[in-house]
Amino acid sequence: MKASVAIQVLPSVNDEDELIRIVDEVIAYIKSTGLNCYVGPFETTIEGESYDQLMEIVTNCQKVAVNAGCGSVSAYIKVVYNPEGEVLTIDKKVTKHHQ
Repeated sequence: MKASVAIQVLPSVNDEDELIRIVDEVIAYIKSTGLNCYVGPFETTIEGESYDQLMEIVTNCQKVAVNAGCGSVSAYIKVVYNPEGEVLTIDKKVTKHHQ
């Protein structure tokens, strides 16, 4: 893997059920990309070979949230990018904690 991103999408809505519904739509979109991802309680991590592809997914996550019905959305993003090598994978980071 050349890059990974962690994204937390926070739709601007007043209802908790609506917030969960919109976040679930964003997660469904991320899963539909076919890239390896890990859904955590605060953020979803996505791995890929292309920095540009991951940035496009980040952009689309916000659009999915707005199209799902929120007026605005905040997103918190962490990026690890190593064009000349590899980055630590999700499996290397967390598998030992989920056995």
